[in-house]
Amino acid sequence: MTKPDYDRLYKTARWKRLRKQHLARYPYCQCPHHLGQRVLGNVVDHIEPHRGDTRLFWNPDNLQTLTTQCHCSFKQSEEKGGAGFLQGCDARGWPLDPAHSWNRGTVH
Repeated sequence: MTKPDYDRLYKTARWKRLRKQHLARYPYCQCPHHLGQRVLGNVVDHIEPHRGDTRLFWNPDNLQTLTTQCHCSFKQSEEKGGAGFLQGCDARGWPLDPAHSWNRGTVH
């Protein structure tokens, strides 16, 4: 599978500048699993998938900070139709989904 043509947008100086500004303003992961926690994020994610729509791509209000793990698991699973995972976390911040990798073999 080839990458979509719009992936070139991520290589532009404009995107790199926007990403840097966003991370400076919102350094912590904004996913529901980290609410109330100060977990540094390193991925600037489009809240509403842009799929090449430059209006959504460049809109700073359509950006959120995520950790790599949150982006690669929760967010991408959600975009692909939910994949059946239970969203949210308990009062301790642990994912509600018992199948989540954080809950496998972990006592908390």
